[in-house]
Amino acid sequence: MKVFLILIVTAHIALALPVEGQRPEHSRFIEMLDDQGNMHLVDLEAKPDLKAIEKLTRNPNNNVYLLYTRRNQIFSQTLVMNDENSIINSNFNPNDPTIVIVHGWISSRDSEPNPTVRSAFLSTSDVNVITVCWRDLAFRDYVTAAHGVPAVGRGIGQFLIFLNRVTGARFDQMHLIGFSLGAHVVGNAGRETGGRVARITGLDPAGLLWHYSSERLSANDGVYVEVIHTDAGVPGSGIGLPIGHVDFFPNGGVMQPGCITNLCNHDRAWQLFAVSVTHGHLFGRRCLTMLQVTTDLCTSDILQLGNDNLRKTGSGMYRVNTGSRYPF
Repeated sequence: MKVFLILIVTAHIALALPVEGQRPEHSRFIEMLDDQGNMHLVDLEAKPDLKAIEKLTRNPNNNVYLLYTRRNQIFSQTLVMNDENSIINSNFNPNDPTIVIVHGWISSRDSEPNPTVRSAFLSTSDVNVITVCWRDLAFRDYVTAAHGVPAVGRGIGQFLIFLNRVTGARFDQMHLIGFSLGAHVVGNAGRETGGRVARITGLDPAGLLWHYSSERLSANDGVYVEVIHTDAGVPGSGIGLPIGHVDFFPNGGVMQPGCITNLCNHDRAWQLFAVSVTHGHLFGRRCLTMLQVTTDLCTSDILQLGNDNLRKTGSGMYRVNTGSRYPF
């Protein structure tokens, strides 16, 4: 009987999270939910639209930068790279921290996590919140969007360098936050600045086509890189491997309480992060192995998930157990 139980647990672990360094197996054609809950048939071997990617590479201003502050919490102000007046005449305050939020695939300026995370920060402190809209590529097929991520990210990094030059806004006062494909976007943005931004938060970074990509989010992209994995199973939307300084696996990182779909699991990453900014009540235990993450046997140090602390530090994998409903 004991052997039988052990075999069940082992099989569950094998199906739940990919082993580090192991490439998950996927067929060429898969059905995939976008961040709005719509199903798409994705050909993982399709050729990307290189012309669309080249267009963005030539002109990073295809990214749209929308500023929100406590003085304009509802209606945004558009900031334009290489247009100093667009910055000077806006409510941007270089003495306040700058929060950059980037959406995922088939999403835009009004898609989550933008509204919820923006509101969380503005309700807590005086900050500049810049929502990046990269819908021109995000609304392409998944393969093209994924291949275009590095160019989108580099463009954001160049914009941040411009912002620093024009206003003196410091890189150590910048926090970049990206969801799904957007997590890899902010990784490339941080890399473009030489890894100088204070914090990067990856919210369930996309997994398909990213497990062996040198362009994915990594610990080298910022001073402190934190990743929250909530849909890391196979199949799942998230990458499932530890890739930051700190990687949180809420409830094991595969199935979230109250969820019955992958989209719900995927979205829980930005929901947990937003509530961590306003409530600060989610704490995880450090895990020494992925087995401990899955079986909830982590007993080491405690670390708070998320929050808005620009000087946050830490390392390792953490499991945090949450509830099924707000504030979790």
